[in-house]
Amino acid sequence: MEARGPGGCGGGDAARGAEGRPAPEARVHFRVTRFIMEAGVKLGMQSIPIATACTIYHKFFCEIDLDAYDPYLVAMSSLYLAGKVEEQHLRTRDIINVSNRYFHPGSEPLELDSRFWALRDSIVQCELLMLRVLRFQVSFQHPHKYLLHYLISLKNWLNRYSWQRTPVSVTAWALLRDSYHGGLCLRFRAQHIAVAVIHLALQAYGVEVPAEAEAEKPWWQIYTMDTEIP
Repeated sequence: MEARGPGGCGGGDAARGAEGRPAPEARVHFRVTRFIMEAGVKLGMQSIPIATACTIYHKFFCEIDLDAYDPYLVAMSSLYLAGKVEEQHLRTRDIINVSNRYFHPGSEPLELDSRFWALRDSIVQCELLMLRVLRFQVSFQHPHKYLLHYLISLKNWLNRYSWQRTPVSVTAWALLRDSYHGGLCLRFRAQHIAVAVIHLALQAYGVEVPAEAEAEKPWWQIYTMDTEIP
């Protein structure tokens, strides 16, 4: 499975510090993308717009140093921009109120005062900055459609009892969602990520693909010919 894009972008060795632990920047990105996911759910966003928001966020910080801008402001602007890209438009007021409730649980919605308007202007201005930094390349191919297709095909391939007693499908979707905490979406092709999460889910539950040992090719190369899994 070959990586794509800049080598130091989106994770890999650069995201690991001493003793193999996540580097401080990777921990920040993990927390902020978790905020994007939780805020996106509360805003009623579907999985693709949330994935787009995470990808925009990661791609922006591949170009810009983390210390240059508030990552949570970038996250809020990523949600706003992703809503436009995926045609699930969000109001800045809703983003602000959901974010305020996230950071201050139990608080009342912000009044329409100078503080609110200043934050709204910051989100809009940050969105324009992100578009310029990313050169307006904010549309992405996500693994979701490939994963759905592969899982349907695999379900018909596997023993019905094995499929029903193990949550392979649920686990694969969960792994895909969790992958957006880091920059895998920028480093690998969508088809390869879809195959990888299925492979990991099958391994986690010890499910074997029928006749795999006798097959000339690994099962995943039926879906994408250029994929190699060690």
